[in-house]
Amino acid sequence: MSPVDTRSLSIAEAARLIARGELSPIELVDAHLERISTTDDRLNSFITVLEPQARSAAEKAETRIRSGQPIGPLHGIPIGLKDLYYTKGVRTTIGSSIMGGFVPDYDATVVSRFLDAGAIIIGKLQMHEFASGATSANIHHGPARNPWDTERVSGGSSGGSGTGVAAGQVMAALGTDTGGSVRIPAALCGIVGLKPTFGRISRHGVYPLSWSFDTVGPMTRTVRDTALVMNVIAGHDPNDPYSSRQPTPDFTETLGRGVDGLRVGIPREHFFEILDPGCESAMREGVKVLEGLGASVEEVSIPLLENILSIGQAISGPEAAEIHLENLRHNVEEMDPQVSSRLAAGLLEPAIYYVRAQRARRAFNRQVAAAFESVDVLLTPAAPIPAPKIGQEVSTVRGEEHSTLQILARMTRPFNVSGSPTITVPCGFSSDGLPFGLQIAGRMFDEGTVLRAAYAYEQATGWHTRRPPI
Repeated sequence: MSPVDTRSLSIAEAARLIARGELSPIELVDAHLERISTTDDRLNSFITVLEPQARSAAEKAETRIRSGQPIGPLHGIPIGLKDLYYTKGVRTTIGSSIMGGFVPDYDATVVSRFLDAGAIIIGKLQMHEFASGATSANIHHGPARNPWDTERVSGGSSGGSGTGVAAGQVMAALGTDTGGSVRIPAALCGIVGLKPTFGRISRHGVYPLSWSFDTVGPMTRTVRDTALVMNVIAGHDPNDPYSSRQPTPDFTETLGRGVDGLRVGIPREHFFEILDPGCESAMREGVKVLEGLGASVEEVSIPLLENILSIGQAISGPEAAEIHLENLRHNVEEMDPQVSSRLAAGLLEPAIYYVRAQRARRAFNRQVAAAFESVDVLLTPAAPIPAPKIGQEVSTVRGEEHSTLQILARMTRPFNVSGSPTITVPCGFSSDGLPFGLQIAGRMFDEGTVLRAAYAYEQATGWHTRRPPI
Protein backbone atom coordinates (compact mmCIF):
# COMPACT_ATOMS: atom_id res chain seq x y z
CA MET A 1 0.00 0.00 0.00
CA SER A 2 1.20 3.49 -0.84
CA PRO A 3 1.71 6.21 1.78
CA VAL A 4 -1.47 8.07 2.67
CA ASP A 5 -1.68 11.83 2.08
CA THR A 6 -3.86 12.68 5.06
CA ARG A 7 -4.41 16.25 3.87
CA SER A 8 -6.02 15.37 0.54
CA LEU A 9 -8.02 12.22 1.23
CA SER A 10 -11.69 12.77 2.05
CA ILE A 11 -13.76 10.51 4.28
CA ALA A 12 -15.83 9.50 1.27
CA GLU A 13 -12.70 8.50 -0.65
CA ALA A 14 -11.12 6.70 2.32
CA ALA A 15 -14.33 4.77 3.04
CA ARG A 16 -14.43 3.52 -0.57
CA LEU A 17 -10.77 2.46 -0.46
CA ILE A 18 -11.24 0.66 2.86
CA ALA A 19 -14.37 -1.13 1.61
CA ARG A 20 -12.46 -2.32 -1.49
CA GLY A 21 -9.49 -3.49 0.57
CA GLU A 22 -7.18 -0.91 -1.01
CA LEU A 23 -6.55 0.98 2.22
CA SER A 24 -6.01 -0.47 5.68
CA PRO A 25 -7.43 1.17 8.81
CA ILE A 26 -4.03 0.51 10.39
CA GLU A 27 -2.29 2.42 7.60
CA LEU A 28 -4.80 5.26 7.82
CA VAL A 29 -4.55 5.63 11.60
CA ASP A 30 -0.76 5.36 11.55
CA ALA A 31 -0.56 8.11 8.93
CA HIS A 32 -2.67 10.43 11.07
CA LEU A 33 -0.73 9.67 14.24
CA GLU A 34 2.47 10.42 12.33
CA ARG A 35 0.94 13.67 11.10
CA ILE A 36 0.07 14.65 14.67
CA SER A 37 3.56 13.81 15.94
CA THR A 38 5.25 15.95 13.28
CA THR A 39 2.95 18.99 13.42
CA ASP A 40 1.33 19.37 16.82
CA ASP A 41 4.35 20.98 18.42
CA ARG A 42 3.59 23.90 16.09
CA LEU A 43 -0.22 23.70 16.03
CA ASN A 44 -1.21 22.59 19.55
CA SER A 45 -4.46 21.06 18.33
CA PHE A 46 -4.62 18.28 20.92
CA ILE A 47 -5.04 18.11 24.66
CA THR A 48 -4.91 14.30 24.69
CA VAL A 49 -3.69 11.98 21.90
CA LEU A 50 -5.06 8.45 22.25
CA GLU A 51 -2.25 6.70 20.40
CA PRO A 52 -2.37 3.21 22.00
CA GLN A 53 -6.17 3.12 21.95
CA ALA A 54 -6.31 4.27 18.32
CA ARG A 55 -3.78 1.70 17.18
CA SER A 56 -5.66 -1.06 19.00
CA ALA A 57 -8.95 0.04 17.46
CA ALA A 58 -7.35 0.11 14.00
CA GLU A 59 -6.10 -3.46 14.43
CA LYS A 60 -9.59 -4.60 15.45
CA ALA A 61 -11.06 -2.74 12.45
CA GLU A 62 -8.61 -4.51 10.15
CA THR A 63 -9.41 -7.90 11.71
CA ARG A 64 -13.11 -7.27 11.15
CA ILE A 65 -12.50 -6.60 7.47
CA ARG A 66 -10.31 -9.69 7.01
CA SER A 67 -12.87 -11.91 8.70
CA GLY A 68 -15.59 -10.68 6.33
CA GLN A 69 -17.75 -9.12 9.00
CA PRO A 70 -20.02 -6.18 8.13
CA ILE A 71 -18.39 -2.77 8.52
CA GLY A 72 -19.90 0.60 9.44
CA PRO A 73 -20.06 3.72 7.26
CA LEU A 74 -17.05 5.30 9.02
CA HIS A 75 -15.09 2.09 9.47
CA GLY A 76 -11.46 2.91 10.24
CA ILE A 77 -11.88 6.69 9.89
CA PRO A 78 -9.81 8.72 12.42
CA ILE A 79 -11.97 11.25 14.29
CA GLY A 80 -11.11 13.97 16.80
CA LEU A 81 -13.35 15.24 19.59
CA LYS A 82 -13.44 18.68 21.18
CA ASP A 83 -12.43 18.01 24.76
CA LEU A 84 -15.90 18.46 26.22
CA TYR A 85 -17.33 15.21 24.83
CA TYR A 86 -17.46 12.56 27.52
CA THR A 87 -15.25 9.58 26.67
CA LYS A 88 -15.40 6.56 28.95
CA GLY A 89 -12.14 6.08 30.80
CA VAL A 90 -10.45 9.04 29.08
CA ARG A 91 -9.95 12.41 30.76
CA THR A 92 -12.22 15.20 29.58
CA THR A 93 -10.87 18.59 30.63
CA ILE A 94 -13.32 21.03 29.00
CA GLY A 95 -10.18 23.07 28.36
CA SER A 96 -9.77 23.82 32.07
CA SER A 97 -7.52 22.99 34.99
CA ILE A 98 -10.54 22.59 37.27
CA MET A 99 -11.69 19.56 35.25
CA GLY A 100 -8.18 18.35 34.46
CA GLY A 101 -8.65 15.12 36.39
CA PHE A 102 -12.21 14.38 35.27
CA VAL A 103 -12.59 10.91 33.73
CA PRO A 104 -16.17 10.10 32.63
CA ASP A 105 -17.58 6.64 33.20
CA TYR A 106 -19.65 6.69 29.99
CA ASP A 107 -19.43 7.90 26.40
CA ALA A 108 -21.47 10.79 25.04
CA THR A 109 -24.25 9.56 22.75
CA VAL A 110 -22.51 10.93 19.66
CA VAL A 111 -19.27 9.20 20.67
CA SER A 112 -21.14 5.89 20.98
CA ARG A 113 -22.65 6.46 17.55
CA PHE A 114 -19.22 7.11 16.07
CA LEU A 115 -17.88 3.91 17.59
CA ASP A 116 -20.89 1.92 16.37
CA ALA A 117 -20.17 3.23 12.85
CA GLY A 118 -16.59 1.98 13.05
CA ALA A 119 -14.90 5.35 13.54
CA ILE A 120 -11.66 5.52 15.52
CA ILE A 121 -11.31 8.24 18.16
CA ILE A 122 -7.74 9.46 17.82
CA GLY A 123 -7.73 12.21 20.45
CA LYS A 124 -9.34 15.04 22.39
CA LEU A 125 -8.93 18.49 20.87
CA GLN A 126 -7.96 21.90 22.20
CA MET A 127 -10.68 24.46 23.03
CA HIS A 128 -11.35 27.77 24.74
CA GLU A 129 -11.75 27.17 28.46
CA PHE A 130 -15.29 25.97 29.22
CA ALA A 131 -16.17 26.79 25.58
CA SER A 132 -16.48 30.43 26.64
CA GLY A 133 -14.60 32.32 23.94
CA ALA A 134 -13.99 32.58 20.21
CA THR A 135 -10.19 32.32 19.94
CA SER A 136 -9.13 29.10 21.72
CA ALA A 137 -6.36 31.08 23.41
CA ASN A 138 -6.19 28.80 26.43
CA ILE A 139 -4.04 29.78 29.41
CA HIS A 140 -3.92 26.19 30.69
CA HIS A 141 -3.02 24.33 27.52
CA GLY A 142 -1.70 27.07 25.27
CA PRO A 143 -3.43 28.46 22.16
CA ALA A 144 -4.61 26.32 19.27
CA ARG A 145 -2.74 27.76 16.27
CA ASN A 146 -4.03 28.39 12.78
CA PRO A 147 -2.26 26.14 10.23
CA TRP A 148 -2.34 28.94 7.62
CA ASP A 149 -0.31 31.17 9.96
CA THR A 150 0.70 29.81 13.35
CA GLU A 151 0.88 33.33 14.82
CA ARG A 152 -2.89 33.57 14.36
CA VAL A 153 -5.86 32.07 16.20
CA SER A 154 -7.77 29.14 14.83
CA GLY A 155 -11.07 30.49 16.13
CA GLY A 156 -13.14 29.10 18.93
CA SER A 157 -14.26 27.71 21.03
CA SER A 158 -13.64 24.58 18.89
CA GLY A 159 -10.22 25.82 17.78
CA GLY A 160 -8.37 22.52 18.02
CA SER A 161 -11.08 20.89 15.93
CA GLY A 162 -10.64 23.50 13.21
CA THR A 163 -6.86 23.22 13.21
CA GLY A 164 -6.84 19.42 13.37
CA VAL A 165 -9.12 19.01 10.35
CA ALA A 166 -7.47 21.74 8.27
CA ALA A 167 -3.97 20.39 8.95
CA GLY A 168 -4.83 16.77 8.17
CA GLN A 169 -4.38 15.49 11.71
CA VAL A 170 -7.93 14.08 11.74
CA MET A 171 -10.40 13.39 8.93
CA ALA A 172 -13.28 14.94 10.86
CA ALA A 173 -13.88 16.46 14.26
CA LEU A 174 -16.78 17.39 16.45
CA GLY A 175 -17.11 20.87 17.85
CA THR A 176 -19.96 22.52 19.69
CA ASP A 177 -21.67 25.71 18.60
CA THR A 178 -23.27 28.07 21.13
CA GLY A 179 -22.52 31.39 19.44
CA GLY A 180 -20.54 30.20 16.44
CA SER A 181 -17.97 27.85 17.93
CA VAL A 182 -18.11 25.40 15.01
CA ARG A 183 -18.50 27.94 12.22
CA ILE A 184 -15.93 30.51 13.39
CA PRO A 185 -12.98 28.08 13.43
CA ALA A 186 -14.25 26.49 10.22
CA ALA A 187 -14.20 29.89 8.52
CA LEU A 188 -10.81 30.94 9.92
CA CYS A 189 -9.19 27.58 9.11
CA GLY A 190 -10.70 27.12 5.63
CA ILE A 191 -12.84 24.02 6.24
CA VAL A 192 -16.52 23.07 6.38
CA GLY A 193 -18.45 23.47 9.63
CA LEU A 194 -22.15 22.72 10.19
CA LYS A 195 -24.34 23.87 13.05
CA PRO A 196 -27.39 21.62 12.60
CA THR A 197 -30.89 22.54 13.71
CA PHE A 198 -31.13 22.86 17.49
CA GLY A 199 -32.17 19.43 18.75
CA ARG A 200 -31.13 17.50 15.64
CA ILE A 201 -28.15 15.86 17.44
CA SER A 202 -28.02 14.59 21.01
CA ARG A 203 -26.10 16.60 23.61
CA HIS A 204 -26.14 13.79 26.18
CA GLY A 205 -22.63 13.57 27.59
CA VAL A 206 -21.57 16.96 26.22
CA TYR A 207 -20.47 19.50 28.84
CA PRO A 208 -22.84 22.49 28.52
CA LEU A 209 -22.42 26.24 28.22
CA SER A 210 -25.95 27.40 27.37
CA TRP A 211 -28.93 25.06 27.41
CA SER A 212 -30.85 27.22 24.94
CA PHE A 213 -28.15 27.40 22.28
CA ASP A 214 -25.60 24.56 22.58
CA THR A 215 -25.47 22.47 19.40
CA VAL A 216 -23.23 19.57 18.40
CA GLY A 217 -21.66 20.10 14.98
CA PRO A 218 -19.31 18.28 12.58
CA MET A 219 -16.21 19.84 11.03
CA THR A 220 -14.72 18.30 7.87
CA ARG A 221 -12.81 19.24 4.73
CA THR A 222 -15.73 18.67 2.32
CA VAL A 223 -19.49 19.09 2.36
CA ARG A 224 -20.05 15.43 1.46
CA ASP A 225 -17.96 14.37 4.45
CA THR A 226 -20.13 16.55 6.68
CA ALA A 227 -23.23 14.83 5.31
CA LEU A 228 -21.66 11.40 5.93
CA VAL A 229 -20.90 12.32 9.56
CA MET A 230 -24.43 13.66 10.00
CA ASN A 231 -25.83 10.33 8.82
CA VAL A 232 -24.06 8.70 11.76
CA ILE A 233 -24.60 11.15 14.64
CA ALA A 234 -28.02 12.74 13.96
CA GLY A 235 -31.27 11.43 15.36
CA HIS A 236 -33.42 11.33 18.47
CA ASP A 237 -31.90 10.35 21.81
CA PRO A 238 -34.21 9.68 24.78
CA ASN A 239 -31.33 10.63 27.11
CA ASP A 240 -31.45 14.24 25.86
CA PRO A 241 -34.67 16.09 26.79
CA TYR A 242 -33.99 18.64 24.03
CA SER A 243 -33.55 15.97 21.36
CA SER A 244 -36.00 16.26 18.47
CA ARG A 245 -38.14 13.41 17.16
CA GLN A 246 -38.06 14.80 13.63
CA PRO A 247 -37.33 12.06 11.05
CA THR A 248 -33.65 11.82 10.15
CA PRO A 249 -33.01 11.73 6.38
CA ASP A 250 -30.02 10.50 4.43
CA PHE A 251 -28.10 13.77 4.33
CA THR A 252 -26.16 12.72 1.22
CA GLU A 253 -29.25 11.97 -0.84
CA THR A 254 -29.90 15.44 -2.28
CA LEU A 255 -26.34 16.78 -2.42
CA GLY A 256 -26.04 16.62 -6.19
CA ARG A 257 -29.36 18.18 -7.15
CA GLY A 258 -27.83 21.59 -7.77
CA VAL A 259 -29.27 25.01 -7.04
CA ASP A 260 -31.11 25.84 -10.26
CA GLY A 261 -34.25 27.68 -9.09
CA LEU A 262 -33.07 27.96 -5.49
CA ARG A 263 -34.10 31.25 -3.88
CA VAL A 264 -31.27 32.88 -1.95
CA GLY A 265 -31.88 35.72 0.50
CA ILE A 266 -29.34 38.33 1.57
CA PRO A 267 -30.29 39.95 4.91
CA ARG A 268 -30.44 43.74 4.66
CA GLU A 269 -29.61 44.32 8.33
CA HIS A 270 -26.60 43.61 10.55
CA PHE A 271 -24.22 41.50 8.44
CA PHE A 272 -22.51 44.26 6.44
CA GLU A 273 -22.12 46.93 9.12
CA ILE A 274 -18.80 45.64 10.55
CA LEU A 275 -17.10 43.63 7.81
CA ASP A 276 -13.58 43.43 6.45
CA PRO A 277 -13.58 44.50 2.77
CA GLY A 278 -11.90 41.27 1.72
CA CYS A 279 -14.52 39.19 3.52
CA GLU A 280 -17.30 41.15 1.86
CA SER A 281 -15.73 40.84 -1.58
CA ALA A 282 -15.37 37.07 -1.20
CA MET A 283 -18.96 36.76 -0.05
CA ARG A 284 -20.25 38.87 -2.98
CA GLU A 285 -18.28 36.65 -5.39
CA GLY A 286 -19.99 33.68 -3.75
CA VAL A 287 -23.36 35.22 -4.57
CA LYS A 288 -22.33 35.48 -8.22
CA VAL A 289 -21.30 31.83 -8.27
CA LEU A 290 -24.70 30.70 -7.01
CA GLU A 291 -26.44 32.98 -9.49
CA GLY A 292 -24.35 31.46 -12.25
CA LEU A 293 -25.55 28.02 -11.16
CA GLY A 294 -29.19 29.09 -11.55
CA ALA A 295 -30.12 30.44 -8.12
CA SER A 296 -32.07 33.66 -7.76
CA VAL A 297 -30.94 36.25 -5.21
CA GLU A 298 -32.95 38.91 -3.37
CA GLU A 299 -32.64 41.08 -0.29
CA VAL A 300 -34.74 40.22 2.74
CA SER A 301 -35.45 42.21 5.88
CA ILE A 302 -35.22 40.79 9.41
CA PRO A 303 -35.51 43.96 11.53
CA LEU A 304 -34.67 42.39 14.91
CA LEU A 305 -31.22 41.50 13.61
CA GLU A 306 -30.30 44.97 14.83
CA ASN A 307 -30.78 43.72 18.41
CA ILE A 308 -29.70 40.12 17.99
CA LEU A 309 -26.38 40.28 19.83
CA SER A 310 -28.04 41.76 22.91
CA ILE A 311 -30.82 39.16 22.76
CA GLY A 312 -28.35 36.30 22.48
CA GLN A 313 -26.10 37.51 25.28
CA ALA A 314 -29.04 38.17 27.62
CA ILE A 315 -29.99 34.50 27.29
CA SER A 316 -26.64 32.71 27.11
CA GLY A 317 -24.97 34.82 29.82
CA PRO A 318 -27.23 33.84 32.74
CA GLU A 319 -27.43 30.24 31.54
CA ALA A 320 -23.63 29.92 31.49
CA ALA A 321 -23.37 31.60 34.90
CA GLU A 322 -25.88 29.13 36.37
CA ILE A 323 -23.93 26.16 34.99
CA HIS A 324 -20.70 27.49 36.48
CA LEU A 325 -22.11 28.87 39.73
CA GLU A 326 -20.07 26.51 41.94
CA ASN A 327 -16.88 27.18 39.98
CA LEU A 328 -17.41 30.92 40.33
CA ARG A 329 -17.95 30.49 44.06
CA HIS A 330 -15.13 28.09 44.85
CA ASN A 331 -12.68 27.75 41.94
CA VAL A 332 -12.54 31.15 40.31
CA GLU A 333 -8.80 31.54 40.98
CA GLU A 334 -8.16 28.48 38.76
CA MET A 335 -9.95 30.03 35.76
CA ASP A 336 -8.75 32.33 33.02
CA PRO A 337 -9.70 35.79 34.39
CA GLN A 338 -11.33 36.76 31.10
CA VAL A 339 -13.44 33.60 31.11
CA SER A 340 -14.45 33.98 34.76
CA SER A 341 -15.35 37.63 34.16
CA ARG A 342 -17.60 36.73 31.23
CA LEU A 343 -19.29 33.98 33.20
CA ALA A 344 -19.70 36.14 36.30
CA ALA A 345 -21.34 38.89 34.26
CA GLY A 346 -24.33 36.58 33.81
CA LEU A 347 -24.89 36.59 37.56
CA LEU A 348 -25.55 40.31 37.46
CA GLU A 349 -28.35 40.21 34.91
CA PRO A 350 -31.84 40.75 36.37
CA ALA A 351 -34.27 37.91 35.72
CA ILE A 352 -36.60 40.33 33.96
CA TYR A 353 -33.96 40.90 31.24
CA TYR A 354 -33.67 37.17 30.65
CA VAL A 355 -37.45 36.86 30.33
CA ARG A 356 -37.65 39.82 27.95
CA ALA A 357 -34.82 38.38 25.86
CA GLN A 358 -36.69 35.10 25.53
CA ARG A 359 -39.75 37.01 24.33
CA ALA A 360 -37.61 38.96 21.88
CA ARG A 361 -36.11 35.68 20.68
CA ARG A 362 -39.57 34.38 19.82
CA ALA A 363 -40.32 37.57 17.91
CA PHE A 364 -36.99 37.29 16.07
CA ASN A 365 -37.67 33.67 15.17
CA ARG A 366 -41.04 34.66 13.72
CA GLN A 367 -39.25 37.20 11.53
CA VAL A 368 -36.74 34.56 10.40
CA ALA A 369 -39.58 32.16 9.58
CA ALA A 370 -41.29 34.92 7.60
CA ALA A 371 -38.09 35.50 5.60
CA PHE A 372 -38.01 31.81 4.72
CA GLU A 373 -41.47 32.11 3.19
CA SER A 374 -39.92 33.96 0.25
CA VAL A 375 -36.43 32.36 0.11
CA ASP A 376 -34.98 28.88 0.59
CA VAL A 377 -31.66 29.84 2.21
CA LEU A 378 -30.00 32.91 3.68
CA LEU A 379 -26.47 33.81 2.60
CA THR A 380 -24.04 35.86 4.71
CA PRO A 381 -20.35 36.12 5.54
CA ALA A 382 -19.25 33.57 8.15
CA ALA A 383 -16.78 35.81 9.99
CA PRO A 384 -16.29 39.60 9.82
CA ILE A 385 -12.48 39.39 9.70
CA PRO A 386 -9.82 36.86 8.73
CA ALA A 387 -8.00 35.11 11.57
CA PRO A 388 -6.54 37.71 13.98
CA LYS A 389 -3.18 37.29 15.65
CA ILE A 390 -2.95 35.41 18.93
CA GLY A 391 -3.37 37.94 21.75
CA GLN A 392 -4.86 40.58 19.45
CA GLU A 393 -7.59 42.08 21.62
CA VAL A 394 -8.61 44.84 19.17
CA SER A 395 -9.29 44.52 15.45
CA THR A 396 -9.59 47.45 13.06
CA VAL A 397 -12.35 47.15 10.48
CA ARG A 398 -12.78 49.97 7.93
CA GLY A 399 -10.86 52.35 10.19
CA GLU A 400 -12.82 51.58 13.37
CA GLU A 401 -11.57 49.56 16.33
CA HIS A 402 -13.62 46.69 17.73
CA SER A 403 -13.16 44.03 20.40
CA THR A 404 -11.82 41.00 18.56
CA LEU A 405 -13.59 38.57 20.86
CA GLN A 406 -16.95 40.28 20.44
CA ILE A 407 -16.97 40.69 16.68
CA LEU A 408 -15.80 37.16 15.84
CA ALA A 409 -19.26 35.80 16.71
CA ARG A 410 -21.13 38.68 15.08
CA MET A 411 -22.11 36.73 11.93
CA THR A 412 -22.83 33.40 13.55
CA ARG A 413 -24.81 34.16 16.71
CA PRO A 414 -28.07 35.12 14.94
CA PHE A 415 -28.56 31.51 13.83
CA ASN A 416 -27.95 30.18 17.34
CA VAL A 417 -30.80 32.37 18.48
CA SER A 418 -33.06 31.14 15.68
CA GLY A 419 -31.85 27.52 15.94
CA SER A 420 -31.56 27.35 12.14
CA PRO A 421 -29.26 24.84 10.41
CA THR A 422 -26.24 26.80 9.18
CA ILE A 423 -23.09 25.79 7.34
CA THR A 424 -19.77 27.51 6.67
CA VAL A 425 -17.76 26.69 3.54
CA PRO A 426 -14.46 28.15 2.29
CA CYS A 427 -15.00 31.01 -0.18
CA GLY A 428 -11.61 32.60 -0.79
CA PHE A 429 -8.45 33.99 0.74
CA SER A 430 -7.12 37.32 1.89
CA SER A 431 -4.10 38.96 0.27
CA ASP A 432 -1.91 37.41 2.97
CA GLY A 433 -3.30 33.92 2.49
CA LEU A 434 -5.93 33.64 5.22
CA PRO A 435 -9.23 31.85 4.53
CA PHE A 436 -12.66 33.45 4.25
CA GLY A 437 -15.92 31.61 4.93
CA LEU A 438 -19.38 31.76 3.36
CA GLN A 439 -22.36 31.07 5.63
CA ILE A 440 -25.59 29.45 4.43
CA ALA A 441 -28.62 29.11 6.72
CA GLY A 442 -31.89 27.28 6.09
CA ARG A 443 -35.28 26.48 7.51
CA MET A 444 -35.55 24.44 10.69
CA PHE A 445 -34.67 20.78 10.05
CA ASP A 446 -33.90 21.49 6.39
CA GLU A 447 -30.22 20.58 6.51
CA GLY A 448 -30.73 18.93 3.13
CA THR A 449 -31.18 22.23 1.30
CA VAL A 450 -28.34 23.89 3.24
CA LEU A 451 -25.97 21.04 2.38
CA ARG A 452 -27.13 21.02 -1.26
CA ALA A 453 -26.42 24.74 -1.68
CA ALA A 454 -23.05 24.40 0.04
CA TYR A 455 -22.09 21.41 -2.08
CA ALA A 456 -23.01 23.16 -5.32
CA TYR A 457 -20.91 26.16 -4.36
CA GLU A 458 -18.00 24.00 -3.18
CA GLN A 459 -17.90 21.96 -6.37
CA ALA A 460 -18.08 25.09 -8.54
CA THR A 461 -15.17 26.83 -6.83
CA GLY A 462 -12.63 24.39 -5.44
CA TRP A 463 -11.52 26.52 -2.49
CA HIS A 464 -11.77 23.40 -0.35
CA THR A 465 -8.90 21.78 -2.26
CA ARG A 466 -6.31 24.28 -0.98
CA ARG A 467 -4.15 23.12 1.92
CA PRO A 468 -2.32 25.14 4.57
CA PRO A 469 1.50 25.30 4.52
CA ILE A 470 1.81 23.06 7.59
